[in-house]
Amino acid sequence: MAWYAAAGRLIEAIGSPAFAGALAEGLREVVPYEFTVIFGYVGSATPLALFDDFPADRRRLHVEEYQAGPYLLDPFYLASRDPFAPGLWRLREIAPDRFYQGEYYRNYYAQTGLAEEVGYLIEANHRLRVVVSLMRKEKRFTTAEIRALREIWPIVEAAARKHWQEVALDGPSPAPLIEGRIEEAFRSIGQGVLTPREREVVELTLRGHSAEAIGRLLGISPGTVRIHRRNIYAKLRISSQGELFSAFLAAMLQSGSADGPAQCRQVDT
Repeated sequence: MAWYAAAGRLIEAIGSPAFAGALAEGLREVVPYEFTVIFGYVGSATPLALFDDFPADRRRLHVEEYQAGPYLLDPFYLASRDPFAPGLWRLREIAPDRFYQGEYYRNYYAQTGLAEEVGYLIEANHRLRVVVSLMRKEKRFTTAEIRALREIWPIVEAAARKHWQEVALDGPSPAPLIEGRIEEAFRSIGQGVLTPREREVVELTLRGHSAEAIGRLLGISPGTVRIHRRNIYAKLRISSQGELFSAFLAAMLQSGSADGPAQCRQVDT
């Protein structure tokens, strides 16, 4: 099997600049796919772009624009946070119930034109979470392909953890919660008029949760959630989720990426 030879090359490349490329090469021996991107997450700080094999036009969307703020609403970023669930995940397995109708999907993710994205979630050290994303343009991964990718998980996890174990160990810890970034952004656009509960509704709405799901998470009725949304729109002088998403991104960009890139001692990737 070609994977065994690729796994040997992967192990040899640990600690060298060739590692991430060898990982992508090896994964393609298991299943075919178009693009690989690897991000490192340290709290809510701007993600570390550890590797990608995008052409230049796609890199701007998938990496540069993503790092500017949309990552805070990315299901893979959110899944990388505590409680942490390592393993291989399909995007649709970890996304909120209304993700594909939500504004993050419609205003950002849909631009990617991807048929499916799956990702390995790896705990590299006590601060760093690594997500290795595999992306397809034309068709979804089959059940057999997902099974094959999960079968090699122990090698992928061990090699990635060994390679990136020293990344982001140095430097101050970034703000631990996503709420801090969102609160700062909406304080700037809403002039401090949103209540703590309204900020919770804003976050969950932007992440793609329905009124019913938000109600379950916050212990309130769907009707109360809708009242909160109307109040939020009135206070922010907007009339739709699209405007809410645009206001969120504008505030994130205006704040100059509050946490900035995580400070780290990074090995070559």
